[in-house]
Amino acid sequence: MSSVDQILAYMQARQPEIVSLIRQFVECESPSSDAAAVNRFVDLVAATLSPLASVRTVRTRQAGNILLCRMRFPGRRRTGQVLVLGHSDTVWPIGTLRTMPFRASGGRLWGPGVFDMKAGIAFFCFAARALRDLDIPVPSRVLLQLNPDEEVGSLSSRGLTEAHAARSKAVLVLEPAAGLDGKLKTARKGVGEFTVTVRGRAAHAGLDFSAGSSAIVELARQITRMAGFTDLARGITVNPGVISGGSRPNVIAAEAAAAVDFRVPRLRDAARIEKRFRSLCPLDPDCTVAVEGGLNRPPLERSAGVARLFRTARKLARELGMELGESSAGGASDGNFTAALGIPTLDGLGAIGEGAHAAHESILVDRIAGRTALIARLLAAL
Repeated sequence: MSSVDQILAYMQARQPEIVSLIRQFVECESPSSDAAAVNRFVDLVAATLSPLASVRTVRTRQAGNILLCRMRFPGRRRTGQVLVLGHSDTVWPIGTLRTMPFRASGGRLWGPGVFDMKAGIAFFCFAARALRDLDIPVPSRVLLQLNPDEEVGSLSSRGLTEAHAARSKAVLVLEPAAGLDGKLKTARKGVGEFTVTVRGRAAHAGLDFSAGSSAIVELARQITRMAGFTDLARGITVNPGVISGGSRPNVIAAEAAAAVDFRVPRLRDAARIEKRFRSLCPLDPDCTVAVEGGLNRPPLERSAGVARLFRTARKLARELGMELGESSAGGASDGNFTAALGIPTLDGLGAIGEGAHAAHESILVDRIAGRTALIARLLAAL
């Protein structure tokens, strides 16, 4: 029997155990805003992997702990490092399990964080077990890094992610797959945010209307301008998502602001968008416009290295009897940071399902064994 058949058979035989571990992970709630809760989940993953790795945690000032696991795999010679990335935090507050309990129904597993991305972490744990139990050599050093703040911008973990990526020959990201056909993500848009603040001049709306200059009216004009920066043909989107301003209906507003999300498929597009935002100027000469912010996650562009990595994964998937596609995603991950350094990065290796950040978050049970086997085969091939 080939090692491919061995790995897939191993996962199929242990699928109930994989489901049990996914349940443990989901039922250990870990919202980004609760460092203690994130650390409880980090400790659970650390305990799961401690027989297979040298485990340590790194404290952060603003979030929970970063988990680092240097895997101990069969094989004597190691050439280079493969970084495996995931995140321990979710968007769901403590207590969500009361209304969204973990359950198995309709060929799916349901629960907060099951898709994004606790199942992917469980898949990695069993991929590691299979490589050890089947004594399959791994040619590279493998470092797993779980970040505690990916859902809120990775402010505390980005530096360490980039440092470890810079010493790696490839990065594998355990984020969920794209679509129910399980596509890998070979491109992701870069994400940024601007705050556009308009200051005008307050006045009584009844007694002294002409003395005022409305920041709200000026902001409305600027929002129309900003929305015009969207270029769907080039994949560029600009969304004024939150607006605020004014004090009372009978007062001409002295200040108003908009928080604006923008997404770009290429780094050069970000430079153009930033230039356009910085050039915003008031139409009302009695108002001022101030712009703060910029790109906070560079795009994951489909480089030649990314394409080669995908071709390797597709070949391995075919050996497992699966057809693997690729996709571009509008959302970002920590893989954006590593790809921007020029390190070949393959994203979306986690669970196949849908409903990230939504009440119908779920994964497909019949895709668990194959996906976990693919992760193991990639580790053995790189």
